[in-house]
Amino acid sequence: MVVLNRIYTRTGDKGETALGDGTRVAKHAPRVAAYGTVDETNACVGMARRHAKGEMDTRLSLIQNDLFDLGADLCRPESPDDATAETPPLRVNDAQVTRLEDEIDQMNRNLAPLRSFVLPGGSALAAHMHLCRTVARRAERLAVELAESEPVNPAAVKYLNRLSDWFFVAARVANGNGADDVLWQPGANR
Repeated sequence: MVVLNRIYTRTGDKGETALGDGTRVAKHAPRVAAYGTVDETNACVGMARRHAKGEMDTRLSLIQNDLFDLGADLCRPESPDDATAETPPLRVNDAQVTRLEDEIDQMNRNLAPLRSFVLPGGSALAAHMHLCRTVARRAERLAVELAESEPVNPAAVKYLNRLSDWFFVAARVANGNGADDVLWQPGANR
């Protein structure tokens, strides 16, 4: 359980922060950039939820919780001691990735195939979903970059990859199942 009695601690005033294992690192460290961008994605999802209703809002709520799991995963470096720890660190798992895949497949069933690239826009919900998609892609790029120098849970990277796909398909659903998508017209303004 998390207990937050004080919001400011002054421990970061010199440009450092603590990871989940207590290690102090620069606030611009690759790991901090990755989980910070996951948090930014979550804030974008919160904005999207202002326009979502019913099942879409429920799904976005699950994603917000997953994104906190993902942030916790990324802020705690993997260690050989994880398997034997009294309280193992929270890690994103393949079941969360599979849930996204299942939801993508379900949403995609009612969508016509694309004949052009989709421009971000359309309904307010679709526009917010596209913003979520692009921020999730940035989080994915940062997690992949982190994984080149430090161990990262492979399911965390897979989750981010599927999540941006999820947002793309959900944006099309929010645009009248694709009927109101704004399509790119190559060279239209020359």
